[in-house]
Amino acid sequence: MSAPSTVHTQRPASAHCRALGDAVLARLSRWLTRHSIDLLRISLGVVFLGFGSLKFFPGASPAEALAARTLDTLSLGLVSGRQAVVLTAVAECFIGVTLISGKLLKVGLLVLAGSLVGIMSPLVLFFGDMFPGTPTLEAQYVFKDIVLVAGGLVVAARALGARLVPGRAARQASQDVRSAE
Repeated sequence: MSAPSTVHTQRPASAHCRALGDAVLARLSRWLTRHSIDLLRISLGVVFLGFGSLKFFPGASPAEALAARTLDTLSLGLVSGRQAVVLTAVAECFIGVTLISGKLLKVGLLVLAGSLVGIMSPLVLFFGDMFPGTPTLEAQYVFKDIVLVAGGLVVAARALGARLVPGRAARQASQDVRSAE
């Protein structure tokens, strides 16, 4: 008689590749969960610090005239011209430093909230000038600030205690990888 045959089953290559892909995605998901909001916070800080710094040098910022006009209008003429631009520069640099460093973050986010009113207000205050038909360069400059608003909201949510957690699929893939080992 012949010896009983032993059947060895192997996972098909496609299943192995899928499991490997799932493991990579799970690891990426965990890394993004841990680091993406901090990277967003720091990159927003670099943007605010960079654009704020330009305003300290007359003529260097393409938004200088718009910043002066906006703050002059919002303050009912109490802060105008170069003072308005320097005040904007100080606020933006403070916001940038707090976002980059994470120090005094809640204070920086409070200043950011106030600044966002000023940053977005030209869309209402000067709509006709900004959209004489097609959007002017200033209108485009202000309009892209919607991204800054959204990023600021995410960073503020984290600073106030909200947490980003990996999704169910990432947790399941991670468990599958551990159980296969």
